[in-house]
Amino acid sequence: MAFTARDVLQALRSVVDPEREKDIVRLNMVRNLTVEDDTVSFTVVLKSPTAPFADKVQAQATAALHEALGDDLTVNVALDNEMIGLGDDLQVSGSGQQQSTDDPTPGVLNTIAVASGKGGVGKSTVAVNLALSLAEEGYDVGLIDTDIYGPSVPTMLGLEGEKPRVSEERKIIPLQKYGLKVLSMGFMIDPQKAVIWRGPMVTKAIRQFLGDTDWGTLDYLVMDLPPGTGDIQLTIVQTVSLTGAVIVSTPQEVALADARKGVSMFDNVNVPVLGIVENMAFFTPPDLPDRKYYLFGQGGARRLAQDLDVPFLGEIPIEQAVRESGDDGEPIVTAGPDSASAKAFRKATRHMVDEVALRNAEQAPSQQVEILYR
Repeated sequence: MAFTARDVLQALRSVVDPEREKDIVRLNMVRNLTVEDDTVSFTVVLKSPTAPFADKVQAQATAALHEALGDDLTVNVALDNEMIGLGDDLQVSGSGQQQSTDDPTPGVLNTIAVASGKGGVGKSTVAVNLALSLAEEGYDVGLIDTDIYGPSVPTMLGLEGEKPRVSEERKIIPLQKYGLKVLSMGFMIDPQKAVIWRGPMVTKAIRQFLGDTDWGTLDYLVMDLPPGTGDIQLTIVQTVSLTGAVIVSTPQEVALADARKGVSMFDNVNVPVLGIVENMAFFTPPDLPDRKYYLFGQGGARRLAQDLDVPFLGEIPIEQAVRESGDDGEPIVTAGPDSASAKAFRKATRHMVDEVALRNAEQAPSQQVEILYR
Protein backbone atom coordinates (compact mmCIF):
# COMPACT_ATOMS: atom_id res chain seq x y z
CA MET A 1 0.00 0.00 0.00
CA ALA A 2 1.44 3.32 -1.08
CA PHE A 3 1.15 6.15 1.42
CA THR A 4 2.77 9.49 2.19
CA ALA A 5 3.80 11.52 5.20
CA ARG A 6 0.51 13.38 4.89
CA ASP A 7 -1.37 10.10 5.28
CA VAL A 8 0.65 9.32 8.39
CA LEU A 9 -0.14 12.68 9.97
CA GLN A 10 -3.83 12.34 9.15
CA ALA A 11 -3.92 8.99 10.96
CA LEU A 12 -2.06 10.39 13.96
CA ARG A 13 -4.68 13.13 14.39
CA SER A 14 -6.80 10.49 16.13
CA VAL A 15 -4.24 10.26 18.99
CA VAL A 16 -5.27 12.82 21.60
CA ASP A 17 -3.36 14.03 24.65
CA PRO A 18 -6.15 13.82 27.27
CA GLU A 19 -4.59 16.44 29.54
CA ARG A 20 -4.52 19.10 26.82
CA GLU A 21 -7.50 17.69 24.87
CA LYS A 22 -5.78 18.13 21.52
CA ASP A 23 -4.27 15.64 19.10
CA ILE A 24 -0.53 15.11 18.90
CA VAL A 25 -0.24 16.58 15.39
CA ARG A 26 -2.00 19.79 16.38
CA LEU A 27 0.27 20.05 19.42
CA ASN A 28 3.43 19.72 17.26
CA MET A 29 4.41 16.61 19.18
CA VAL A 30 5.31 14.60 16.05
CA ARG A 31 8.90 15.24 14.97
CA ASN A 32 11.61 13.64 12.80
CA LEU A 33 9.03 11.92 10.62
CA THR A 34 10.36 9.64 7.87
CA VAL A 35 8.44 7.35 5.52
CA GLU A 36 10.40 4.67 3.68
CA ASP A 37 8.68 1.80 1.88
CA ASP A 38 6.49 0.13 4.52
CA THR A 39 8.28 1.68 7.51
CA VAL A 40 7.27 4.82 9.39
CA SER A 41 9.57 6.33 12.00
CA PHE A 42 9.02 9.40 14.14
CA THR A 43 9.55 10.90 17.58
CA VAL A 44 6.79 12.00 19.94
CA VAL A 45 7.99 14.99 21.98
CA LEU A 46 6.26 14.97 25.35
CA LYS A 47 5.57 18.04 27.45
CA SER A 48 5.68 15.95 30.62
CA PRO A 49 7.45 12.58 30.43
CA THR A 50 5.91 11.55 33.76
CA ALA A 51 2.29 12.07 32.66
CA PRO A 52 0.16 8.92 32.22
CA PHE A 53 -0.14 9.69 28.50
CA ALA A 54 3.60 9.11 28.10
CA ASP A 55 3.09 5.40 28.84
CA LYS A 56 0.31 5.05 26.26
CA VAL A 57 1.21 7.25 23.31
CA GLN A 58 3.51 4.75 21.56
CA ALA A 59 0.87 2.03 21.56
CA GLN A 60 -1.89 4.45 20.58
CA ALA A 61 0.11 5.91 17.70
CA THR A 62 1.04 2.45 16.41
CA ALA A 63 -2.56 1.27 16.60
CA ALA A 64 -3.82 4.37 14.78
CA LEU A 65 -1.36 3.84 11.93
CA HIS A 66 -2.14 0.14 11.62
CA GLU A 67 -5.85 0.87 11.49
CA ALA A 68 -5.49 3.56 8.84
CA LEU A 69 -2.64 2.19 6.72
CA GLY A 70 -2.59 -1.56 7.29
CA ASP A 71 -1.29 -4.11 9.77
CA ASP A 72 1.79 -4.86 7.65
CA LEU A 73 3.19 -1.41 8.37
CA THR A 74 6.35 -1.25 10.50
CA VAL A 75 6.08 1.60 13.02
CA ASN A 76 9.02 2.93 15.01
CA VAL A 77 7.99 5.44 17.68
CA ALA A 78 10.64 7.11 19.85
CA LEU A 79 9.90 9.33 22.84
CA ASP A 80 11.56 12.56 23.83
CA ASN A 81 10.72 15.51 26.08
CA GLU A 82 10.69 19.23 25.35
CA MET A 83 14.16 20.74 25.76
CA ILE A 84 14.37 23.65 28.15
CA GLY A 85 17.35 25.98 28.23
CA LEU A 86 19.35 25.11 25.13
CA GLY A 87 23.05 25.64 25.45
CA ASP A 88 25.22 27.73 23.18
CA ASP A 89 23.63 29.52 20.24
CA LEU A 90 23.74 27.68 16.92
CA GLN A 91 25.77 28.99 13.99
CA VAL A 92 24.57 28.63 10.41
CA SER A 93 27.74 27.82 8.51
CA GLY A 94 28.65 30.24 5.77
CA SER A 95 25.40 32.18 5.92
CA GLY A 96 26.42 35.25 7.88
CA GLN A 97 23.53 34.50 10.24
CA GLN A 98 23.51 33.40 13.84
CA GLN A 99 20.56 31.54 15.32
CA SER A 100 19.38 32.52 18.77
CA THR A 101 17.08 30.69 21.18
CA ASP A 102 15.57 33.57 23.18
CA ASP A 103 11.95 33.48 21.97
CA PRO A 104 9.67 36.35 23.09
CA THR A 105 6.51 34.31 22.34
CA PRO A 106 7.00 31.13 24.39
CA GLY A 107 3.29 30.29 24.55
CA VAL A 108 2.83 30.28 20.77
CA LEU A 109 3.00 26.95 18.93
CA ASN A 110 3.09 28.30 15.37
CA THR A 111 4.06 31.77 14.17
CA ILE A 112 3.04 32.49 10.58
CA ALA A 113 4.24 35.50 8.56
CA VAL A 114 1.86 36.64 5.81
CA ALA A 115 3.95 38.62 3.34
CA SER A 116 4.00 40.05 -0.16
CA GLY A 117 6.69 41.47 -2.37
CA LYS A 118 4.61 44.53 -3.23
CA GLY A 119 1.61 46.45 -1.94
CA GLY A 120 -1.89 46.36 -3.34
CA VAL A 121 -2.28 42.59 -3.59
CA GLY A 122 -4.66 42.22 -0.63
CA LYS A 123 -2.15 40.80 1.82
CA SER A 124 -3.90 42.18 4.92
CA THR A 125 -7.24 40.89 3.66
CA VAL A 126 -5.71 37.44 3.30
CA ALA A 127 -3.99 37.59 6.71
CA VAL A 128 -7.16 38.62 8.54
CA ASN A 129 -9.36 36.02 6.85
CA LEU A 130 -6.80 33.24 7.34
CA ALA A 131 -6.69 34.10 11.05
CA LEU A 132 -10.49 34.11 11.29
CA SER A 133 -10.69 30.79 9.44
CA LEU A 134 -8.24 29.27 11.92
CA ALA A 135 -10.34 30.55 14.82
CA GLU A 136 -13.45 29.02 13.24
CA GLU A 137 -11.64 25.66 13.21
CA GLY A 138 -11.23 25.89 16.97
CA TYR A 139 -7.64 27.09 17.12
CA ASP A 140 -6.49 29.74 19.59
CA VAL A 141 -5.30 32.53 17.31
CA GLY A 142 -3.55 35.88 17.61
CA LEU A 143 -3.19 38.46 14.85
CA ILE A 144 -0.48 41.11 14.88
CA ASP A 145 -0.35 43.95 12.37
CA THR A 146 3.33 44.84 11.93
CA ASP A 147 2.82 47.49 9.25
CA ILE A 148 4.03 50.56 11.14
CA TYR A 149 3.42 53.03 8.33
CA GLY A 150 0.02 51.83 7.08
CA PRO A 151 -1.79 49.59 9.60
CA SER A 152 -5.12 48.36 8.23
CA VAL A 153 -6.16 45.66 10.71
CA PRO A 154 -7.99 48.10 13.07
CA THR A 155 -10.27 49.14 10.20
CA MET A 156 -10.82 45.61 8.93
CA LEU A 157 -11.81 44.34 12.38
CA GLY A 158 -13.85 47.37 13.44
CA LEU A 159 -11.39 48.31 16.18
CA GLU A 160 -10.56 51.86 15.17
CA GLY A 161 -10.06 54.11 18.18
CA GLU A 162 -9.58 51.19 20.57
CA LYS A 163 -6.58 51.06 22.90
CA PRO A 164 -5.01 47.97 24.51
CA ARG A 165 -4.47 47.85 28.26
CA VAL A 166 -1.20 47.20 30.07
CA SER A 167 -1.02 44.54 32.77
CA GLU A 168 0.54 44.90 36.20
CA GLU A 169 3.58 43.10 34.76
CA ARG A 170 3.87 45.94 32.20
CA LYS A 171 2.80 43.68 29.35
CA ILE A 172 0.47 44.82 26.55
CA ILE A 173 -2.84 42.97 26.62
CA PRO A 174 -4.11 42.42 23.06
CA LEU A 175 -7.64 43.44 22.12
CA GLN A 176 -10.11 40.70 21.24
CA LYS A 177 -12.51 40.54 18.30
CA TYR A 178 -14.21 37.66 16.47
CA GLY A 179 -12.32 35.17 18.62
CA LEU A 180 -8.91 36.68 17.80
CA LYS A 181 -6.34 38.35 20.02
CA VAL A 182 -5.31 41.44 18.06
CA LEU A 183 -2.50 43.98 18.22
CA SER A 184 -1.66 46.75 15.77
CA MET A 185 0.39 49.92 15.67
CA GLY A 186 -2.88 51.51 14.60
CA PHE A 187 -4.01 51.21 18.24
CA MET A 188 -1.07 53.28 19.41
CA ILE A 189 -0.98 56.24 17.03
CA ASP A 190 -3.28 58.99 15.85
CA PRO A 191 -4.85 57.67 12.63
CA GLN A 192 -4.86 61.18 11.18
CA LYS A 193 -1.09 61.54 11.43
CA ALA A 194 1.66 59.94 9.38
CA VAL A 195 4.35 57.84 11.09
CA ILE A 196 7.66 59.41 10.00
CA TRP A 197 10.26 57.11 11.51
CA ARG A 198 13.70 55.97 10.46
CA GLY A 199 14.63 52.29 10.41
CA PRO A 200 16.02 52.03 13.99
CA MET A 201 12.81 53.47 15.45
CA VAL A 202 10.73 50.96 13.48
CA THR A 203 12.97 48.13 14.62
CA LYS A 204 12.62 49.16 18.27
CA ALA A 205 8.82 49.39 17.99
CA ILE A 206 8.54 45.93 16.41
CA ARG A 207 10.77 44.34 19.05
CA GLN A 208 8.66 45.95 21.78
CA PHE A 209 5.47 44.71 20.15
CA LEU A 210 6.76 41.17 20.05
CA GLY A 211 8.57 41.05 23.37
CA ASP A 212 6.25 43.08 25.59
CA THR A 213 2.89 41.56 24.69
CA ASP A 214 1.05 38.93 26.74
CA TRP A 215 -0.25 36.57 24.04
CA GLY A 216 -0.88 33.76 26.48
CA THR A 217 -1.17 30.31 24.90
CA LEU A 218 -1.87 30.29 21.16
CA ASP A 219 -1.97 27.64 18.47
CA TYR A 220 -1.23 30.28 15.82
CA LEU A 221 0.10 33.83 15.80
CA VAL A 222 -0.54 35.30 12.35
CA MET A 223 1.72 38.23 11.51
CA ASP A 224 0.56 40.67 8.82
CA LEU A 225 3.83 42.02 7.45
CA PRO A 226 4.20 45.21 5.43
CA PRO A 227 5.01 44.74 1.72
CA GLY A 228 8.59 44.39 0.62
CA THR A 229 11.77 42.94 2.11
CA GLY A 230 13.05 45.68 4.41
CA ASP A 231 13.78 46.50 8.05
CA ILE A 232 10.55 45.16 9.51
CA GLN A 233 10.87 41.77 7.83
CA LEU A 234 14.48 41.42 8.96
CA THR A 235 13.60 42.49 12.51
CA ILE A 236 10.88 39.85 12.71
CA VAL A 237 13.11 36.96 11.61
CA GLN A 238 15.73 38.17 14.09
CA THR A 239 13.22 38.30 16.94
CA VAL A 240 10.75 35.44 16.45
CA SER A 241 11.11 31.76 15.57
CA LEU A 242 8.85 31.76 12.53
CA THR A 243 7.18 28.46 11.71
CA GLY A 244 6.82 29.58 8.12
CA ALA A 245 5.65 32.22 5.69
CA VAL A 246 2.65 32.57 3.40
CA ILE A 247 3.25 34.69 0.28
CA VAL A 248 0.34 36.61 -1.25
CA SER A 249 0.29 37.61 -4.90
CA THR A 250 -2.10 38.46 -7.70
CA PRO A 251 -1.83 36.71 -11.09
CA GLN A 252 -0.17 39.48 -13.12
CA GLU A 253 3.52 39.44 -13.94
CA VAL A 254 4.45 42.62 -12.05
CA ALA A 255 3.12 41.11 -8.82
CA LEU A 256 4.64 37.68 -9.46
CA ALA A 257 8.12 39.17 -9.89
CA ASP A 258 7.90 40.70 -6.43
CA ALA A 259 6.37 37.54 -4.95
CA ARG A 260 9.40 35.64 -6.22
CA LYS A 261 11.62 38.07 -4.28
CA GLY A 262 9.52 37.48 -1.16
CA VAL A 263 10.04 33.72 -1.41
CA SER A 264 13.77 34.30 -1.95
CA MET A 265 14.01 36.47 1.16
CA PHE A 266 12.57 33.80 3.42
CA ASP A 267 14.74 31.13 1.82
CA ASN A 268 17.81 33.26 2.58
CA VAL A 269 16.97 33.41 6.30
CA ASN A 270 16.00 29.72 6.56
CA VAL A 271 12.27 30.27 7.06
CA PRO A 272 10.13 27.66 5.24
CA VAL A 273 7.61 29.03 2.75
CA LEU A 274 4.34 27.25 3.53
CA GLY A 275 2.78 28.30 0.25
CA ILE A 276 1.50 30.97 -2.10
CA VAL A 277 -2.03 32.38 -2.13
CA GLU A 278 -3.31 33.89 -5.37
CA ASN A 279 -5.62 36.78 -4.49
CA MET A 280 -7.97 38.46 -6.99
CA ALA A 281 -7.68 35.33 -9.11
CA PHE A 282 -10.87 35.79 -11.12
CA PHE A 283 -14.21 37.58 -11.19
CA THR A 284 -17.59 35.86 -11.38
CA PRO A 285 -20.59 38.14 -12.01
CA PRO A 286 -23.40 37.51 -9.50
CA ASP A 287 -25.87 37.00 -12.35
CA LEU A 288 -23.52 34.63 -14.22
CA PRO A 289 -22.28 32.19 -11.56
CA ASP A 290 -20.83 29.80 -14.15
CA ARG A 291 -18.53 32.40 -15.69
CA LYS A 292 -15.00 33.29 -14.64
CA TYR A 293 -13.23 36.38 -15.92
CA TYR A 294 -9.48 36.44 -15.32
CA LEU A 295 -8.96 40.18 -15.10
CA PHE A 296 -5.29 40.05 -14.07
CA GLY A 297 -4.25 36.90 -15.92
CA GLN A 298 -4.85 33.26 -15.19
CA GLY A 299 -2.91 30.91 -12.95
CA GLY A 300 0.21 33.04 -12.55
CA ALA A 301 0.72 32.35 -8.85
CA ARG A 302 0.07 28.64 -9.33
CA ARG A 303 2.78 28.50 -12.00
CA LEU A 304 5.15 30.47 -9.77
CA ALA A 305 4.59 27.98 -6.94
CA GLN A 306 5.41 25.13 -9.30
CA ASP A 307 8.54 26.90 -10.57
CA LEU A 308 9.77 27.55 -7.03
CA ASP A 309 8.69 24.12 -5.72
CA VAL A 310 6.53 25.57 -2.94
CA PRO A 311 2.91 24.63 -2.18
CA PHE A 312 0.04 26.47 -3.83
CA LEU A 313 -2.56 27.16 -1.14
CA GLY A 314 -5.44 28.41 -3.28
CA GLU A 315 -7.20 31.04 -5.38
CA ILE A 316 -9.28 33.83 -3.84
CA PRO A 317 -11.84 35.36 -6.24
CA ILE A 318 -12.66 39.04 -6.63
CA GLU A 319 -15.91 39.89 -4.86
CA GLN A 320 -17.31 43.27 -4.01
CA ALA A 321 -18.40 41.91 -0.65
CA VAL A 322 -14.77 41.32 0.34
CA ARG A 323 -13.99 45.01 0.00
CA GLU A 324 -17.24 46.11 1.65
CA SER A 325 -16.92 43.75 4.60
CA GLY A 326 -13.33 44.83 5.24
CA ASP A 327 -14.32 48.49 5.15
CA ASP A 328 -17.25 47.78 7.49
CA GLY A 329 -15.06 46.05 10.08
CA GLU A 330 -16.40 42.51 9.63
CA PRO A 331 -14.27 40.45 7.23
CA ILE A 332 -15.89 38.21 4.64
CA VAL A 333 -15.30 34.95 6.55
CA THR A 334 -17.68 36.14 9.26
CA ALA A 335 -19.80 38.63 7.28
CA GLY A 336 -20.48 36.30 4.34
CA PRO A 337 -19.67 32.76 5.41
CA ASP A 338 -21.39 31.20 2.39
CA SER A 339 -19.70 33.45 -0.18
CA ALA A 340 -17.23 32.10 -2.71
CA SER A 341 -14.42 34.11 -1.13
CA ALA A 342 -15.11 32.85 2.39
CA LYS A 343 -15.10 29.26 1.14
CA ALA A 344 -11.84 29.91 -0.71
CA PHE A 345 -10.23 31.38 2.41
CA ARG A 346 -11.26 28.35 4.46
CA LYS A 347 -9.87 25.98 1.85
CA ALA A 348 -6.56 27.87 1.73
CA THR A 349 -6.42 27.82 5.53
CA ARG A 350 -6.89 24.05 5.67
CA HIS A 351 -4.10 23.64 3.14
CA MET A 352 -1.88 25.89 5.25
CA VAL A 353 -2.61 23.87 8.39
CA ASP A 354 -1.62 20.68 6.56
CA GLU A 355 1.62 22.31 5.41
CA VAL A 356 2.38 23.47 8.96
CA ALA A 357 1.87 19.93 10.28
CA LEU A 358 4.13 18.49 7.60
CA ARG A 359 6.76 21.17 8.14
CA ASN A 360 6.80 20.63 11.92
CA ALA A 361 6.99 16.85 11.59
CA GLU A 362 9.78 16.75 9.01
CA GLN A 363 11.92 19.82 9.75
CA ALA A 364 13.69 21.14 12.82
CA PRO A 365 12.07 24.13 14.56
CA SER A 366 13.13 27.52 13.20
CA GLN A 367 15.40 29.74 15.24
CA GLN A 368 15.67 33.52 15.31
CA VAL A 369 18.35 34.80 12.96
CA GLU A 370 20.87 37.52 13.81
CA ILE A 371 22.20 39.28 10.73
CA LEU A 372 25.95 39.55 11.28
CA TYR A 373 26.78 41.14 7.94
CA ARG A 374 25.15 41.91 4.60
